[in-house]
Amino acid sequence: MMTFRTGPCGRLIAAALLALTPLTAQAADFTFRLAHVTSDKEPIQQAMERFASAVATRTDGAVDIPIFPNAQLGSNPEVFEQIRAGAPVISISDPGYLSDFVADFGVLGGPYLMDDPRDFAKIVESDLYADLKNRLREEAGIELLSLNWLFGSRHMLADKAISSPADTKGMTFRTPPNIMWVETFDAMGARPTQVAWGEVYSALSSGVVDGAEAPLPSIYGAKLHETKKTISLTGHFKGFTGLMMNAELYASLPEDVQQALSEEALSAGVYMTDLMLNSQEEWIAKLESEGVTFNRDVDIPAFQEATAGVYTKFPDWSDGLYDRVRAILDN
Repeated sequence: MMTFRTGPCGRLIAAALLALTPLTAQAADFTFRLAHVTSDKEPIQQAMERFASAVATRTDGAVDIPIFPNAQLGSNPEVFEQIRAGAPVISISDPGYLSDFVADFGVLGGPYLMDDPRDFAKIVESDLYADLKNRLREEAGIELLSLNWLFGSRHMLADKAISSPADTKGMTFRTPPNIMWVETFDAMGARPTQVAWGEVYSALSSGVVDGAEAPLPSIYGAKLHETKKTISLTGHFKGFTGLMMNAELYASLPEDVQQALSEEALSAGVYMTDLMLNSQEEWIAKLESEGVTFNRDVDIPAFQEATAGVYTKFPDWSDGLYDRVRAILDN
């Protein structure tokens, strides 16, 4: 059985655990619900299944991790609050959300940060990343198990081809509630409009927004290509995500369980990165078979130039942060 530290925080964790106890009896010693808001048809589901299976095998079945896709446990903000309250939930997070607690995380989600997504491994192995993880644990009570899951290069979906920032000028583009997205699309001359992921389809269909952006599997999984038929391969963000859970709950676990969760989360991230990098042409073919036209004639240098100033828009970042990140990536 799980044991918890005494004190108010420990009681909060115990209460959250009781509230989320599975309806069926559990044979495992530890059960953590793994939540995400995207479709169970996307690569992230495959990576999560691999993670859950690897942890179960490594712990001889002591840890059970059922997966809840399609926002079954709530929206991202709702799930994040459950985690911070101490619930036995693991969820996907990204630099944008993490920057709400440690502002320096935000730089890792910036536009055109790297050409080759595999270079992000240099960040994860750096002292900078270790420091950010420690600050997140101490300041927000969040244990970051991994941040090396390539969610995908994000591309633009609209009624027309978008080849340069001149084409986005004046367009209303859906963004998540993330200041990095807002600043980036503002720099492109677009009008960023915050819409929850679950509402993007209707926002595109009704004309609330002119365009949206996402990795190809997410566009397909959410059926956004039913509303707009042109995807421009802008690759403006190479989005990395990872797994997180409550830090005190993590600290209460046996050391071998902690190691299994952390190490298998990183291993699943390597798997997902390979999966995403090796499958783009397959997703293009799948979308083309359903009537989508792809625009490959994109002036990437023009987009890079337009968005370069975004990295100066965050006064809460540590001095010299972007230069430090550049030095790590360019080494």
